[in-house]
Amino acid sequence: MDQSGFEQNGAKMRIVQELVPGKQITLAHIIANPDPVLYKKLGLDPAEDLGSAALGIVTVSPAETAIILGDVAIKAAGVELAFVDRFSGTLIVTGTVSQAEAAMEALVSYARGTLGFVCCPVTKT
Repeated sequence: MDQSGFEQNGAKMRIVQELVPGKQITLAHIIANPDPVLYKKLGLDPAEDLGSAALGIVTVSPAETAIILGDVAIKAAGVELAFVDRFSGTLIVTGTVSQAEAAMEALVSYARGTLGFVCCPVTKT
């Protein structure tokens, strides 16, 4: 067996994985009233962000689009930018539940309408 751990009919099989970025939002979720431990695990300051009452989480491809969507979210709803990663395409915003909802709807609408992205629905827990 090789490093991948796969063997086929006694012959080693090599698997190559690559990322082919599409134009898509694969996750758009709002967490209303998250537990304080979640803020800590995300590296956020609970004392500073607990009054926010909601987290908005987005995963987008191509990853650099997270920068654009962060700007759209901030301008649309006054949320705070908690985290943005231009390499993984992850965006996290904090705000009130209504701000998070408005931000998520605005960024999904912008991605779909202006950028021509395929977008998942915004979900909420």
